[in-house]
Amino acid sequence: MIWVDLRDRYGVTQLIFDEERTSSEMMEKAAQLGREFVIQVTGKVIERESKNPQLPTGDIEILVSELEILNASLTPPFTIENETDGGEELRMKYRYLDIRRNPVKENLMFRHQVGMKVRNYLSEEGFIEVETPYLIKSTPEGARDFVVPSRMNEGQFYALPQSPQTFKQLLMVGGMDKYFQIVKCFRDEDLRADRQPEFTQIDCEMAFVEQEDILNIFEGLTRHLLKEIKGVEIGDFPRMTYADAMKKYGNDKPDIRFGMEFSELNDLAKNKGFNVFDQQELIVGIAVPGAASYTRKRIDKLIEWVKRPQVGANGMVWAKYNEDGSLKSSVDKFYSEEDLKVWAKETGANPGDLILVMSGDADSTRTQLSALRMHLATELGLRDPKVFAPLWVVDFPLLEWDEETKRYHAMHHPFTSPKPEDIQLLATDPGKVRANAYDLVMNGNEIGGGSIRIHDKATQAMMFDYLGFTPEEAKAQFGFLMDAFQYGAPPHGGIAFGFDRLVAILGGHETIRDYIAFPKNNSGRDIMIDAPSKLDDTQLTELHLKVTE
Repeated sequence: MIWVDLRDRYGVTQLIFDEERTSSEMMEKAAQLGREFVIQVTGKVIERESKNPQLPTGDIEILVSELEILNASLTPPFTIENETDGGEELRMKYRYLDIRRNPVKENLMFRHQVGMKVRNYLSEEGFIEVETPYLIKSTPEGARDFVVPSRMNEGQFYALPQSPQTFKQLLMVGGMDKYFQIVKCFRDEDLRADRQPEFTQIDCEMAFVEQEDILNIFEGLTRHLLKEIKGVEIGDFPRMTYADAMKKYGNDKPDIRFGMEFSELNDLAKNKGFNVFDQQELIVGIAVPGAASYTRKRIDKLIEWVKRPQVGANGMVWAKYNEDGSLKSSVDKFYSEEDLKVWAKETGANPGDLILVMSGDADSTRTQLSALRMHLATELGLRDPKVFAPLWVVDFPLLEWDEETKRYHAMHHPFTSPKPEDIQLLATDPGKVRANAYDLVMNGNEIGGGSIRIHDKATQAMMFDYLGFTPEEAKAQFGFLMDAFQYGAPPHGGIAFGFDRLVAILGGHETIRDYIAFPKNNSGRDIMIDAPSKLDDTQLTELHLKVTE
């Protein structure tokens, strides 16, 4: 007898070739089969003697009467099984083989399922899917563009869109009051471990709306996806201002599945003779649940962790709130037990908790403590992928100061509307102007962001002026948009969801590459097709990128 596992997209079925019931010709063919051969069989479904309860098809097998080898296969460079022996780079080089493995195949099918749920929900809400161009005009705001040279227009270039922002606004001017698109976008940014140069977003825009209308629609979409795909019911979506998010969590996309909120200790810790604290702008701490049992060695390891260049802290102070109610710290020389009890009260620490305190300039210290908070949450198992905690962060600053260029930049993009009550501050204190902008955060990841847009020419021209554009530059870059605003542009706003990130979170992972069919590596390369690559001289000459003698 010869047994063969036949695998396709739908699962595995066992084939049986039996000398008593199969022709000698078929037996000879079966003996030639190797791993990953492509075959076609005809046969009779029979009951399997040795059943496999782990397989949906484990009760049956196919007694083969005809076998055709459609294509032979080389021995694969790694084992095509759920738990493979192939490293990540090897599997990316042979991604078409990696897709045959169940985890990758199921991730791609899951991505399709999420995409269909999104399309169906938005269509039922009256949204129309409209495709926008991929060859557009380069703009100086935001990340770097990928540029495409034009053969027919010497010395001129298209750009690939970082988002369809201006086009979806023009669709609102055109009367398409509810638009969406699941669209590819491109950013030529320095890459991080989980950032792709091309990514997909759910891009949406609505006319005649206020912020509340958009938040309600997309809370609905998020609830729908969680219920339909994960069977999870979500209640209220909390809302938090950007200022509160930074103060309580040290970043604008806080993970609220667990506590460890920041507590500022300036008034309690300064002027006690401890110079490290006395000279700092901010002293801030968190209470780590159940960590008073940490050994000194383990705490020292945390201190070394925050001193790494990736975090950049100078050090950290700790205080143990022991189960018996006593407190012991690394700064007992300067702070009495009564002082430490006040720290414990302020941070919400309970007996058995560990208080960790950092100090320095406000912005970097909050960023450092935020990194530590997430690191500890991972160590303590508090980031449960089966728990979903959405949150709206609202009232972002409209502008942020750039030390390099010594001017303000739009925190989101230059088309975001300021809060009407803050417009007068643009002339006197631009940094305090709040935007009509909002982000949807899930489990410590920003999954969506948007704003109410500027819809009149005068306000848009004023915004460009504050961002350092001359009137000539503004007209050259965005004249088409400001011209459109003169023809009855309605009030409008929108949002874009990061589709790759959303799918990964719903799938219980944080790595978006697992849910992309053909991803790039950390250097932005597709090592399967070896891209990017050089062009030959003929192409360069045609594109006017090579000087010919």
